[in-house]
Amino acid sequence: MPTGLTKDAGWEIGVSRTLPRPPAAVWEFIASPEGVGLWLGPGAELTAEKGAPYRTADGVTGEVRSYRPGDRVRLTYGSTTVQVAVSAAGASGEKAVLRFHQEHLADAGEREARRTHWRAVMDEIAAALGDG
Repeated sequence: MPTGLTKDAGWEIGVSRTLPRPPAAVWEFIASPEGVGLWLGPGAELTAEKGAPYRTADGVTGEVRSYRPGDRVRLTYGSTTVQVAVSAAGASGEKAVLRFHQEHLADAGEREARRTHWRAVMDEIAAALGDG
């Protein structure tokens, strides 16, 4: 089976980065209107409850599948599913790992396009946090 193709979720991609911020600070940012605009898209507003719909300024629609404050949010993004997670990195708790995972992608080409997208989003988030 090719890299990125799974039996259950089809084509998928994951991108992660360790940031020199406590997990709570990273979560606070990615859950804020500014942070949501960076990773979900301009104009998107997320309601922290299962089943809540959203729409981006670009016309992408979806709904929240799960929302665990300080930990992760999982939502549909068009015909795909996106999960954003924050966890502690190392024993000190002063660094966080931010992860973006997207599944049910159409093919290997879309997988590579989304890898490029999530890496750019990660760069924008790091820059917004002053770590870029």
